[in-house]
Parts: sequence; structure tokens; C-alpha cells
Amino acid sequence: MQDFDYIAPHSVLEVISLLSRNGDQARILSGGTDLLVQLREGRRNATLLIDIKRIPEVNELSYDPVTGLRLGAAVTCHRIGRNPAIVHVYPGLMDAISLIGGVQIQGRASIGGNLCNASPAADSIPALIVHKATCVIAGPYGYREVPVEEFCIAPGQTILQRGEFLVWLQIPPPQPGFGAAYLRFTPRNEMDIAVVGAGASVILDESHASFVSARIALGAVAPTPLFVPEAGEWLAGRPVSAEAIEEAARIAQAAARPITDMRGTAAQRRHLSAVLTRRALERAIQRAREGTASPSAPYFMSSH
Repeated sequence: MQDFDYIAPHSVLEVISLLSRNGDQARILSGGTDLLVQLREGRRNATLLIDIKRIPEVNELSYDPVTGLRLGAAVTCHRIGRNPAIVHVYPGLMDAISLIGGVQIQGRASIGGNLCNASPAADSIPALIVHKATCVIAGPYGYREVPVEEFCIAPGQTILQRGEFLVWLQIPPPQPGFGAAYLRFTPRNEMDIAVVGAGASVILDESHASFVSARIALGAVAPTPLFVPEAGEWLAGRPVSAEAIEEAARIAQAAARPITDMRGTAAQRRHLSAVLTRRALERAIQRAREGTASPSAPYFMSSH
């Protein structure tokens, strides 16, 4: 492990000052489940770790039916999963959170950290995209807001500029007829990385017979988590049918730009993109028709 200094400030302004003075040699520490491993393996360098867990804003977890979910960047997956209101209102988000590591990892890992690590295969990011999450970023020039689909710009890289850090995520409340789901394929559950992940959300009309709107996002099939707006636009206004879902899945598959690596081939990932998109849409539609409900337990996915 390389040598570094450690500091635990108590305010957003202190963090901004430290980041501004130390540039890319300063790293934000939340749970550390990705960062500490990367430092130990020499994949990232840092001379200063800034532990943000003592800052009130990054630890806020609250839900309001009017304004939605405010999710502090350092709130752990375990804490989110123990909040009955969030589990009930955002089952599609819980699909992803429940897949991030095992029990011990979930006690440390945060959604903010999962996002800032900017892995193309991060489970939380497609789910955040289909829930229209907004990143609230603090920096030397104040606060700014960025749609989550614009936050990652390359593997391991984000839009954060010198002196900036993610403070919280804002997720709107579900509208009537809303349903969402996230699914992933992996050879093992809990301790593995997605070969492909797919998130989908829908808003159905009052009769639950037609799509009002839809959002689809994929993971592990491009250099960054992939928002596929054209698939949702194609569904908008169409009757809910197997043919419509199949065509949206085909559009998502066509948008995928996967590579072959140790976890899977490009051909397998393209195939899975369509399979998982179709299944995520079907589950999102089911949840929309049932109303918000507690998520079902995660399970292994087959490619068929």
C-alpha cells in the first residue's frame, strides 16, 4: 500500500478547499470498497484521502412524496436497504443496490461511491438512469446539477472538475403508472461483476394498456453505462405488447458496443442486452400494473 495522509473534515467547504489545493492527488474516501483496493494494487495514486463520512449533507437519506428521494453520497447500501419507505417506493433501485457485493461490502459501500468509481459495469448506474436521478455536485463555484447519465465520461473517469465532489443524488418521486426494474447476468451472484446489466422504467396510462414513456439503460456493454433514449422513445405512445417490448429490446441491443474480455464475449453481451432489456421491461410493466411494491429477492439470470 502506498503512503498517504488522511483527513476527515466536517463541512462541504473544507472538502472543496482540500480538493482545490491538492488536485488529483487528493481522493474522496467514503466506504473505500473500490478506492482502497485500487490504491493497494497501484491502479490509482493519492497522497491525501479525504474521508467525507462526518459531513451531514453526504449522510442524508430522506424521502418526500413531493420532492422524492435525497440520497447522500456516503449513505451505505445497507442503510438504504433497511429503510422501509425506500424499499417500497423504489423496488427497481433496490434491485441494483441488493446486488452490490455481499453483506459485509454493503455495510461499507455507497451508491455515491459506486457512481464515482465510474465502472462501465456498475450495477447502480443503469438503475439510477432509469429513475432520472440528478447528481448534485459542490465545487469552488457553488453547486451544480447534472443528469446521472452524463456523469461518467470514460472508464474510471467522471465530469468532476478540480475542487468538485458529489454531495447527493436527487431522485424524483414515482408518477402514477410508474414501474422500474434492474437485472444483471453474472456467473455468480453477489461477489461478481455484471457481464451485462439492464435497467428499465415505464409509465403506463390509466388503463395500463399503453406506454406513456419509458427509459432503458445498459451496463457493461460500452465504455460508460449506456442510456438508450431511442428505445424509450419508440415505446412512448404504443400499446403494451410483446412485439413492442421485443422491438425496444432490439433497439437497445443495437446500441450496445460491447468488448470481449475475461467475463464474456462481445457476441454474448449483445445477446444478453436484448434478453435482459426484455425481461427488465416485463418486470417494470408488472410493477407498474401492481403499483409500488417490495422488491423480490435477486436471483440468477439465464441467457435464454
